[in-house]
Amino acid sequence: MISRRSWLSGLLAAPHLLRGQGGMATRNLPPRPRGKASGIPFLARFTDVAAQAGLNRPVVCGDSNKPAVNIIETVGCGVALFDYDNDGWLDIFLLSGSRLEGAPPGAGNRLYRNNRDGTFTDVTRRAGLERVGWASAVTVGDYNNDGFEDLFITYFGANVLYRNNGNGTFSDVTKEAGLAREGTHWSSACTFVDYDRDGHLDLFVGHYAALDLKTTPQPGANEHCRQMDVPVFCGPHYFQPVSPILYRNNGDGTFRDVSAASGIAASKGTRAMTAVAADFDNDGWPDLYVSCDGAPSLLFRNQHDGTFREEGLGRGVALSEDGFAQAGMGIGIGDYNLDGSLDIFKTHYSGDTNILYRNNGQGNFDDLTSGAGLVVETRYIGWGAGMVDLDNDGLPDLYAVTGGTYPGLAKELPQYPWKTPRFVFRNLGNGKFEELIEEAGPGFAAQHCSRGSAYGDFDNDGDVDIVVVNLNEPPSLLRNDLRGGRHWLKVRLVGVKSNRSAIGSRVTVRYGARVQVQEVLAQSSFYSVDDRRLHFGLGEIDRADLTIRWTNGLVETLTNVPADRFLTIREGEGIVKSEPRAK
Repeated sequence: MISRRSWLSGLLAAPHLLRGQGGMATRNLPPRPRGKASGIPFLARFTDVAAQAGLNRPVVCGDSNKPAVNIIETVGCGVALFDYDNDGWLDIFLLSGSRLEGAPPGAGNRLYRNNRDGTFTDVTRRAGLERVGWASAVTVGDYNNDGFEDLFITYFGANVLYRNNGNGTFSDVTKEAGLAREGTHWSSACTFVDYDRDGHLDLFVGHYAALDLKTTPQPGANEHCRQMDVPVFCGPHYFQPVSPILYRNNGDGTFRDVSAASGIAASKGTRAMTAVAADFDNDGWPDLYVSCDGAPSLLFRNQHDGTFREEGLGRGVALSEDGFAQAGMGIGIGDYNLDGSLDIFKTHYSGDTNILYRNNGQGNFDDLTSGAGLVVETRYIGWGAGMVDLDNDGLPDLYAVTGGTYPGLAKELPQYPWKTPRFVFRNLGNGKFEELIEEAGPGFAAQHCSRGSAYGDFDNDGDVDIVVVNLNEPPSLLRNDLRGGRHWLKVRLVGVKSNRSAIGSRVTVRYGARVQVQEVLAQSSFYSVDDRRLHFGLGEIDRADLTIRWTNGLVETLTNVPADRFLTIREGEGIVKSEPRAK
């Protein structure tokens, strides 16, 4: 009898089975017919308010008006929702790319400060964050434990670590922190993680591919550079993959490369996209999950001794249920079935399904995509994603933003559109989901070519909003105008012995007969960072019990906590602040 691991390992030896046209990984699956609508009202409605909020600068990445000649032009970048000035309101940090012929005026990353009235002010120059280049991903965390969130950004080029000075400005400390590298590298996924639980944030950095702009073949040059016999830029399988890097925090503001000693460097062939650090096997130690483009995704399981072992294949999160590598882009993490373990939602290429992995509680996963009803949607290329309760009914939903990869191709091949809508899979509470587009409001139905996204409550009204990166357009800010008066809790954790950002800490909330777990993450979606405050919709329940497991292992319990509050919980002290929603 052939084991699942042996069968999948054999399949991996046949790479021609793992990719579609142009080297893009797809199974060319048509969408399944939709069943009868549930008829349950969806009380969340999303409207794009970016223009009136002051988010008017486009995110430059290639040129949407002409065919791309290099893959770097269309991969895109991420966004972070974080409170850089500690005023209790989410600010927005938007990455930006460039163009092969040179960046146009106004290109570059943008920091928008929340004015607390629904608008934002561009403070990029004042903050010292002006930089032009091919930005990829961002991770946010207080690496030096001074109480202010810092930024690390990956690039095609040179990565950068910005230290938050606590006065509204940032300083580039990449070189003095030991993170500068010689040469040009295409770094992608990145996440802060306290992998050794010593109270200091370490740093994982993935790479997409070995790219040389001077030697990359022109569109149509080989099998990797054609889509349905139409010349396109060379896809991911043309390029050599590069191993990831793990940096250990020395506790003095510097890092050292421990990739080899930790076992991370042993991973080959990654083409990493998004990275998530979370405890997937419930053993109290953070693991690393990395979505990979056209290659098996990776699950680095923490061995508790400073090392990791890559076990994605054996644990069921490397491939689809029928053994195919997929074009893994974005990752949503949450507890969709309320069993106290973290599940995974991963977005993929058109002609394929976005995938839902259910965690059995021991870090082994089952692909439940088909049974959950997600196969009704295979039309669009999925990027940024989230697993979060959008309508506060107590059940985490799924959402994804979408967009094409070949600007100009739609004229010849309409099945590959550049601009496409976003979608929601609403959780029905019985293990199944229902797709919504128009029902989620005009912000979801609108068509854009989107990449990164991040969710969070920018107006502090108790629900979840979403900011979206749109290529060569201003971003979208999807304000959630939620009806119905359902209850909620938002939990911000502050570490003391654990890292100050509490990355890797876990909150379990018991509300009525339901139990839901979430963890503080430093990257998810696509190349992006969500609101650090954990959001729990409670439905009709107005009180809840909370259990906090801090990154260093300390467990605290809070009982009978009133709903509809923003809670700040400090390690060892319990609730130190409880605030109502903004009026």
